[in-house]
Parts: sequence; structure tokens; C-alpha cells
Amino acid sequence: MRAERVSTGIPALDGMLGGGLERGTITQIFGEPGCGKSTFVLITVISVLREGEGVVFFDTEGLSIERFGQIAGGGAETLASRMYIYEPSTFEAQGMMIAESEQLLKKGGIGLYVMDTATALYRTELGGLREAQRRLAAQLLQMLGMSRRYQVPILITNQVYLDPESGEYRPLGGTAMQHISKAIIRIERLNGGKRRAVLVKHRARPEGISFDFEMTSEGVRVL
Repeated sequence: MRAERVSTGIPALDGMLGGGLERGTITQIFGEPGCGKSTFVLITVISVLREGEGVVFFDTEGLSIERFGQIAGGGAETLASRMYIYEPSTFEAQGMMIAESEQLLKKGGIGLYVMDTATALYRTELGGLREAQRRLAAQLLQMLGMSRRYQVPILITNQVYLDPESGEYRPLGGTAMQHISKAIIRIERLNGGKRRAVLVKHRARPEGISFDFEMTSEGVRVL
């Protein structure tokens, strides 16, 4: 019997999420460029691959093969052979590939569905911001439906923008993206190269819980 939750490979993050990524839901990680979002994703991907399951991976910004190898260590090529990578170049292509990816989920053996980054392409969509956000929400709802049907957790990363009124960084995608994501984690930069992961939304865990970490060549080190 499959476990109710899927480990991220980072014990502190698993604890924050109540045991790991919940099946049938979307977990979102957002933050400034270079804050460590993709490293969190790669650690989770490698953790799932090491359990013998496959990973569907949407790469919209350029997956670092070197970083994957650093984190995976020995056996990186064998692990990578169970990754099914999609590389959409347009927002429309992203939607088509999401629909195609369901065939992989139907076959079974997929333990994780990743989109890094969910909002990288939608801003190029013509028709205005509101229409682009509506179509992004439709894609996410399609992914959520597949997540529930096949009981696979979805992990997405998100970019940010600087809110001129508050002076704070906020996630892209509008309110629909925040609503669809059942767990949301913000990564902040601290002084001295340190970072902080903060839980900003969860249906069963207290908001605001956090842990500090720093980046390493092998991934992250929790402080």
C-alpha cells in the first residue's frame, strides 16, 4: 500500500508539511530567483526516484544537469532514466503537454509530478493579464484533476513580483493559483547567504512555521 504522503528528501520540509507532499494536491514553492526553489525540487525528485518510482518533470527554465548530478551523486544516470521531461516553449504547448502527460500517469509507476516553473510561460500569453491568469488556472485545475485521479502529488515552483504598494515580493499567477495550491511555501533570503523556508498556507498545519537553511554543493543544509 502506498504511503499517504511522499517524502521531499528534506526532513525539516517533511515536518513542516505534516509528513511530506500530500497525494492528490498541489504544493507550491515561491521566491526570488536563485533562492533555492529548484534545489528543493531536485532533492524531492531524486528522493522519489531512489524509491524506484518515476517522475514527470515540466522544465520551463532549463534543468541543470550538473546540479542534478551534484545532488544525486553516484547513479545519477540510472535515476535520470526514470524522469519523463517535458520542455514546452510556449504557454499553448505547455497545455498540450499536460494533456499528453496523463498517458504516463495511466500506466502507473509515477510517484511525483513537477512543474518548474509554473508561471514562466503564461506571461507571454496574448490577450491580457486576466485572460492569461484564467488559462493558467485552467491548466493547474487539469493537473489537479490528474493528481486526484492517480493519487500523485504535484510540486510546482513560482516566480515573484515586487508589489509597489507593500514593497513585498508576491507570487505570480493571481488568486486562483493561490487557491488551487493546498500548501504554499515561501523561500526568503537572509543575511550571510542563509535562507528561510516559511509555510504560508496549509489546511492542517499552522501558518508561519519555518526553518533556516543554506545551500551546499550536495543540496541544502538545515541550520
